[in-house]
Order: sequence, then C-alpha cells, then structure tokens
Amino acid sequence: MTEMNQDDGADGADGARMTVLVVDDTRENLTVIGHLLRPWFQVRVANSGLHALQAIEKGPRPDLILLDVMMPGMDGYEVIERLRQQPEGRDIPVIFVTALDTDQDEERGLTLGAVDYVTKPIKPALLLARVRAHLDLKRARDQLARQNASLDAEVHRRMAENELIKDVSLHALALLAEKRDNETGNHLYRTQGYVQILIKHLQDHPRFSAALQDPLTREEIIKAAPLHDIGKVGVPDAILLKPSKLDVDEFEVMKRHTLIGAEAVGEAIERVSAQHARLRGAGGLEAHPSALKFLMVAKQIAGSHHERWDGSGYPEGLKGEDIPLPARLMAVADVFDALLSRRHYKGALPLEQTLDIMREGRGTHFDPDVLDAFMTHLDEFVRVAQLYADESDAARDALPDASDSVTGSEN
Repeated sequence: MTEMNQDDGADGADGARMTVLVVDDTRENLTVIGHLLRPWFQVRVANSGLHALQAIEKGPRPDLILLDVMMPGMDGYEVIERLRQQPEGRDIPVIFVTALDTDQDEERGLTLGAVDYVTKPIKPALLLARVRAHLDLKRARDQLARQNASLDAEVHRRMAENELIKDVSLHALALLAEKRDNETGNHLYRTQGYVQILIKHLQDHPRFSAALQDPLTREEIIKAAPLHDIGKVGVPDAILLKPSKLDVDEFEVMKRHTLIGAEAVGEAIERVSAQHARLRGAGGLEAHPSALKFLMVAKQIAGSHHERWDGSGYPEGLKGEDIPLPARLMAVADVFDALLSRRHYKGALPLEQTLDIMREGRGTHFDPDVLDAFMTHLDEFVRVAQLYADESDAARDALPDASDSVTGSEN
C-alpha cells in the first residue's frame, strides 16, 4: 500500500485536505484514478480489501472510499460489510467503481451501504464530479454533527448550571426554615443522606422496586428531602422556639407546619403549571415533566412526613400504604436525627436509646420494611451522622467509629 499527496486540494471543514482511499487490485487503475484526484485531494491507495481495512484501522481515516468490487481474496462486497461493522469505518461514504454493470449488481452495492455506483471504464469527469459531490455532502454532515455536538454540550452545561442553582436555592430555602428553629444546615444534609441510604437499599425490594426503579424518581426524592420542614416558616416564634414541652394547643399549632409546607408547594405547582400553560398557548416550550414531578414529591414529603404507619400521625391520619413512600422514608430519617441530636427543647439521646425507640416504632410509627432497611444498614447511617455532625452536639462523640460494626447488636 502506498500514499500519493498533492499540496493543493479541497479542504475539509477543519481546514485539512480531504482524503480519498482508492481500493483496486489493478495497479493501472490505481495510477489512473490517483492522477485524476491528486490535484484536489490527498489520495491513499490499497491493492486489496484486506489492505484497505488495515489502512482504515491504522488511520488517518479517509473521508471517502472508491472501492472495486471484483478483487481476489476479499471482494468489495465483503469489504463494505466488514467496514460497516467497525466504529471507525461505519460512516465513511463508499463509491463502488466496478466493471459489473447490471441492475442487480448496483442494487446489491447500494443495499450494503454504498452511496454511489460508477462503472468501468471510468469517465474522468463523471468520477471527479461524483467524488466532489459526496465529499461536499460529507463536509456538510460533519459540520452539522459538530454544530449539534456543540449545541448539546451547551445545553448540558446550562442544564447543569440550572440544576446547581436549583439545588443551592432549595437548600437556602430549607435552611431558612431550619434557622428559625435554631437548627443547623447539617440536619438537612444528615436527613438527606439517610434518605439516600434508604433508597439505595430499597430500590430492588419487591415492595418498592416499581416506585423506585426510575433513577430520576430516586433523585427527586433525595433532592426534595431538605424541604420536609419548610412549613416551619409559618409557625410563631413563641411556639417554635419554646424551650420546654408544648401544651396541647401549642402542639396543634406546631402540627400545622406540615399543612403550611404542603400548601406552599401546592401553590407553587399551580403557578408553574399555569405559567407553562401560557407558554404552550403562546407557542413556547412545554414544561418538562420532571419539574412538576419534583414539586409533587416535595409536597408529599412536607405534608406527610409526620404521618404514622398505624394511622395515628398528622395532619391527615393516613395509614399504611396510603402514606406516600417519600414521606415514609423521610419519617425514619427525621425521627432518627431528631432523637440523636440536641434541640433547644431537649438533649441528645445516646445511640442505643435512640435505636430502642426506633425499634418500638416498627409497624406503628414506621413502615416495617423501611425500618428494617434502616436497622440492617445502621453503620451507613452512623457514618453520615459523623460526617455531618454539629460541632455543638456532644452526643456525636458517643457514636461508634464508622469502621466498627454496629449492626451485629441490632439483630
């Protein structure tokens, strides 16, 4: 195999000279076609089908291939079949140049993926015109592909920026509610981490696999977790910050934070839906389903994370499977963190006492299978508790090291 180059020639979209690979077992044909094309293109030649495939694999990849059909060993039909199976050769345009001139021969070549069919003896002007036409098409396709890739990259970049802005905004909003309760943002990180652990270990569970099989759904639940107490912004300071146990009337006011949170997110859903409806009516883009789905998940968590499995929770007294799954996950995460952490109205409980209370809630407060997942993977919860420990919370010092086994004593 040899190469023939010419300094001047047609350029590709990247400024490089476009390359034509000529494949023919007859030296004279290689010479004639090479001389015809060299003034405009870089020409590479191969005298067999095997050498052609090797040349393409070795590179540089040609922009177009002129392929003879009748060759010993590996004919042109086999070459193009193997070429279309290779990632590096799948998209290279191929023009058959052959003495076979029946309709059946031409149809077979085009069926195998050739873009054109030129019969021998070649007519120089015709062959050159065909080569130029298909290289022009390839140049246009390549340019369009680069533009599409650039647009895709820009879309992904902006989507990533929007997701980052959304995450920061959500955490800022959730932290605003936590700050009113004299809690730190670490509570948000801890409970979000606990929910993520539960989802990871329940997504293949027979009861939960259908609800958690979609990665986007799992991500939405995790991202919505910090909004569970957003409704606290509507609770008066005198009740929210009371350093002692609430009386019956005060507790009724406190319980309203679930309704306040759900109503706030519900209003956001209505406004977003109305806005997208107006955009659709004006010929704008339709809302992405995940936008409203995320808000629906946030509403479920904010409104139902204090419901109990036996129906004794609030605000609606939902029972069992009627409690949305995201809220059931949040219930385990929130209670575990609340028991283990210091609050202005209570001290932090030791881990063992916390676990005793969690066990007692199996089948009454908590979905049994969700609580079992928590107990089985307790070491991961402890690791999150250590990672996002509050500096003022001395109870964290009593936690076992993450490297220690904490599940053995729980069985």
